[in-house]
Amino acid sequence: MTSARYTVNDVMTKTVVTVTPDTEFKEIAAVMERWKVTAVPVVEGGGHVVGVVSGADLLPKEEFHEHGPGMIDHMRRLGDTAKAGSVRAEELMTSPAVTIEPGASLPQAARLMAGRRIKRLPVVDADGRLKGVVSRADLLKIFLRPDDDLTAEIRREVVDRLFPTSRQNVKVGVTWGVATLTGRVRDATLIPVAAHLAQSVEGVVSVDCRLESQASA
Repeated sequence: MTSARYTVNDVMTKTVVTVTPDTEFKEIAAVMERWKVTAVPVVEGGGHVVGVVSGADLLPKEEFHEHGPGMIDHMRRLGDTAKAGSVRAEELMTSPAVTIEPGASLPQAARLMAGRRIKRLPVVDADGRLKGVVSRADLLKIFLRPDDDLTAEIRREVVDRLFPTSRQNVKVGVTWGVATLTGRVRDATLIPVAAHLAQSVEGVVSVDCRLESQASA
């Protein structure tokens, strides 16, 4: 009893700016500035993703521009100090890249971003070829679904299926993503199930379930 789930493919950005392993530092910085992005996938022949260069990968060059790292910093931050002297994407990038497939669910993408503390994920097919990029902002697009669409889905996928004999007694309303269910139903044991399923509808912010049993009338 589930409605169609939105996937990464539904919200990702499909036109993606990329660099190659040979792209030099200054060009990478220029690309990020021109396209207003914080990271770029590094691709090689056939569009295969081999890494990602982020703004964080570029910052060590500025950090250690005037004064090189001391011995303690050098030992503690070997990765950063190495990047400070790097000039090409293949030396700067994080590899292998953390990626996700187009068919992954939005919660899967959100958990991966949170767990790896990253803001953008290259989206690749089964062969590792770049298909798009999904960002935190892309995942939030689902909450822009119109309230009328959410209302219709909750009624169709939750109310009509759980309460076929008493669905006419149930009212569904959604305002600014907050769903309200009111009315009386025959099977009180399904009320918490209805609340859970309504909450799982993509784009619903929260649910106020006020359903009651007809037996309590």
